[in-house]
Amino acid sequence: MERFDKSPEVALDWHRSGKGAALATVVETWGSAPRRVGAQLVISGAGEIEGSVSGGCVEGAVIVEAQEALEAGAHRLLEFGVSDEDAFAVGLACGGTIRVLVEPVGPVLPEAMLDELVEARATRDAVAYEVNLSTGARQLVRAGYGERMRLDRSGFEPGGEVFVAVHNPPLRLIVVGAVHIAQALVPMARIAGYDPVLIDPRVVFGSSDRFPGETIMLDWPDEAVAALGLDARTAMVLLTHDPKLDDPALAAGLKADVFYLGALGSKRTHAKRVERLTQAGFTTAQIGRVHGPIGLDIGAAGPAEIAVAILAEMTAVLRGKAA
Repeated sequence: MERFDKSPEVALDWHRSGKGAALATVVETWGSAPRRVGAQLVISGAGEIEGSVSGGCVEGAVIVEAQEALEAGAHRLLEFGVSDEDAFAVGLACGGTIRVLVEPVGPVLPEAMLDELVEARATRDAVAYEVNLSTGARQLVRAGYGERMRLDRSGFEPGGEVFVAVHNPPLRLIVVGAVHIAQALVPMARIAGYDPVLIDPRVVFGSSDRFPGETIMLDWPDEAVAALGLDARTAMVLLTHDPKLDDPALAAGLKADVFYLGALGSKRTHAKRVERLTQAGFTTAQIGRVHGPIGLDIGAAGPAEIAVAILAEMTAVLRGKAA
């Protein structure tokens, strides 16, 4: 998973400041292309850039094309690969090929539409940006494309004319229990593209010394979760072993549409957890959403390996590969 970038936000800001802006989006890849479909680069009229479409391989050529597209007021569809001498010279020699759509903000990508997209991203509203390269028609779509949205899979629809860019909210990870496993899991999750939040009312655990630079809420989990809000781009991991802390957050997770809900503990501990949830009125189907014991069974030993198992299971559930 690539980190959530701010290319649309930067493009809107540069456009409104009078600099001019063009959004370059990877729309298709083959072979060993270094960035996935949907990756974006924004270019100002002055040649400033934010983001990336190739990790540096073809950015120079894209910048030139983007500035020409700004002057012409029309979109451009670029292709770079082994047959392109410039791309070959800067690192696509092993079979990687990419196509990049360049859209000037204003004459091609309407400011109002970009503003609506930025607002949707700010409010964690999942949207798809749809462009027909034959007709030039563009729109934001909030319904449909269910499989694309779930898998974060931007790409062309059958026929090759309509490109769909998925704009999902950034992934969040809520960790209840600032324990040793969390010290390993939080940085791993951040690398994988999650925005982590730690919840633990025990000050000795939830300290900035143990989790430098991380968001820590020293509240009771039910209050913290209510303040944060839960949605389908949120994973929740419960690590305290203490029902007084885990259970309120677990109940909130079961009532919400979080995509992953895992709880630490042995099979015996989980059986007791299931019993408590049943007594609290949750159905068998609801309780079945809880991954416990937490993590893929990879024979993990120690906090770091358990964290790997948890993140692997989260990924499998997110991408529809969980057993």
